[in-house]
Amino acid sequence: MVKKKEKMPYLERDVSWMYFNRRILQEATRKHIPLLERLSFLGIYSNNLDEFFRVRVATQSRIAECRNKLAAAESERAVKIIKQINKLNSQYSEEYEHSVKLVTEELRQEGIYLVNDKEVTAEQLAFIYQYYRDHLNGFIMPVWLAAIKMLDNETDESIYLGIKFHYNAGGKRGQQTGYAYLELPVAVAGRFVCLPESDGKKYVMYLDDVVRCCLPLVFEGLGLSDFEAYSFKFTRDAEMEIDNDLRTGTLQKISKGVKSRKRGQPLRVLYDANMPKDLLKCILKKLDLDSLDTVLASGRYHNHKDFMKFPDFGRKDLKYPAWYPILKKELDGPESLLAKIQQRDRFIHVPYHSFDSFIRVLQEAAMSPLVRSIKITLYRLAKESKVVKALIGAARNGKKVTVSIELLARFDEASNIYWSKRMQEAGINVIFGVEGLKVHSKIAHISMTKGADIACIGTGNFHEGNARTYTDCMLMTASRRIVKEVDAVFGFIERPYNPVTFKELLVSPNVMRNRFVSIINDVIRKSRDGMPASIKIKINHITDQMMVKKIYEAAEAGVEIDLLVRGNCSLVVPAHGRIRITGIIDRFLEHSRIFIFTVGNEERVYIGSADWMTRNLDNRVEVVTPIYDPDIKAEMKRIVEYGLRDNMQGRIVDGRGENNFRFKEGDTPFRSQEELYKEYQAENECYCEPQAGPTIPGDEGIDDV
Repeated sequence: MVKKKEKMPYLERDVSWMYFNRRILQEATRKHIPLLERLSFLGIYSNNLDEFFRVRVATQSRIAECRNKLAAAESERAVKIIKQINKLNSQYSEEYEHSVKLVTEELRQEGIYLVNDKEVTAEQLAFIYQYYRDHLNGFIMPVWLAAIKMLDNETDESIYLGIKFHYNAGGKRGQQTGYAYLELPVAVAGRFVCLPESDGKKYVMYLDDVVRCCLPLVFEGLGLSDFEAYSFKFTRDAEMEIDNDLRTGTLQKISKGVKSRKRGQPLRVLYDANMPKDLLKCILKKLDLDSLDTVLASGRYHNHKDFMKFPDFGRKDLKYPAWYPILKKELDGPESLLAKIQQRDRFIHVPYHSFDSFIRVLQEAAMSPLVRSIKITLYRLAKESKVVKALIGAARNGKKVTVSIELLARFDEASNIYWSKRMQEAGINVIFGVEGLKVHSKIAHISMTKGADIACIGTGNFHEGNARTYTDCMLMTASRRIVKEVDAVFGFIERPYNPVTFKELLVSPNVMRNRFVSIINDVIRKSRDGMPASIKIKINHITDQMMVKKIYEAAEAGVEIDLLVRGNCSLVVPAHGRIRITGIIDRFLEHSRIFIFTVGNEERVYIGSADWMTRNLDNRVEVVTPIYDPDIKAEMKRIVEYGLRDNMQGRIVDGRGENNFRFKEGDTPFRSQEELYKEYQAENECYCEPQAGPTIPGDEGIDDV
């Protein structure tokens, strides 16, 4: 009798994301993390969750609403996913509220008191009233709930207070109950207001509570009394995420079958669990929710993303010690960096190494008479981009500059449009990507009039802000076989219908998927022939079904597989033990993509911009490059090995959501980011500006999650 083949275990992408975000939440309760950093992790968790609901849950909600029979299976699947998300969200919400209480209690032990409107002294109340008159008066405008049909013009970036009050209607009607709401003016005043210090103690209030104290002033002259105010917020549908992570052909069916749903419709509501039922009913009635939308009773305060901007009161002892980005010796000094790259391959690993080395390469290229042209892909840009300023300088110096900029980088569209106009005005040839494909590759090409041309290939954006908090690798090379193909990628972007072949680079949507599959198949064959084989990968997300299947297949063939996966991971680790997955959350966001395939003494190492998601392999322009320089190869291996050894910040990712820490009693503590920084310090001597603290607000936005 033939044994029935077992179905491949596959964890849904959005459920795995909930497990990932919980790892961030875990950081808030860990005693060895500095207290204000733990508060910041609470803010990161909250911010991530908001974006997740705006984008991913919104997408699933639209699919779930599909009325087309041909897409019924996808609709049913989406309903199940939403139910799983809501169940986890409810569970994690309780953990979150507990974490907030724990951290605020510990702040008190450090002399920092987060007080509410019921705890203020007479002196503090006098200060609050004066603060209202000086800073808030005129920026708070209540709206009567009875006067509006729907809450359809409000932004989900804001926090609102639902207000219940009494007024004298006169005559037989006597005292009546009324309802209103107002938007907290966080953009004007910030979320936290520092009160005067007393007896060496620091006092701070939520803006919510400041406004609660001042409601008699807000409604002054109207004869209202007995004010009660309860916070609420909602998350809107940001739009359907068209990234083709659905099965072939289904997207078109769903596009035809989904009923018309207003863009921006609320799909998640959080409200103070103590809100009176009559006020809650009045608010929910104005939001037009459906049965799949999330309505969750929560704590007194929402939008905890503002914890990322909590005042530190100068308490550096409650934050991570400053780590200074290191200027590599080999990339320092008066010699030409372009000439150094022509001599041999170079690399930087930000934020440990200074991103200024790459800025210097661009600035030198902008001024050097030996440079003919510069080409670069830009996905996200810093607010005051040194990269763009160098490119504009190059154009003004007579260089031919071509920039491919992605206008659909989620939540950064406005910024990218602004910089596009600036570059066009300077005479730069700006290309707006390839129709139907996001250009997500991180590549630059510098054409020389003398000597070899140069290419830069990275795992992260050419973005100074990201380079302070995201771990990313960049190869700078003059290897003709690689540089020539980087130039061909730009040719494909400009003329996507011309045939182009790649032998060295793995480029999507052209050859990347097939090349990765071919490499894994080769490892499998040799493993079955008895050769020792392993696959080690550091990546952000693995959700593509074919790549998940190939990992399972390789493990079954005896290949030892170690994965560092920060975010979404659709693998459910089998019992045989040949697949081991670690997820690291620490002060820097783990963002680099490194692929190492080993059979016997043969070793292939690659880095690049692509995760193993369907959108990256099939529907984006991505570039992964081989690494040939033995020193850089060794460095890529060290980065991965250190991550796999991390038992302080590394969790076991097994597809079951437990997120157990790798540390066991008796183990020697090993924290990969700290160890890497120490070694880079020992190897180099020069330093740059201080490093920022942890910033993990959805990676490159939820678009990358």
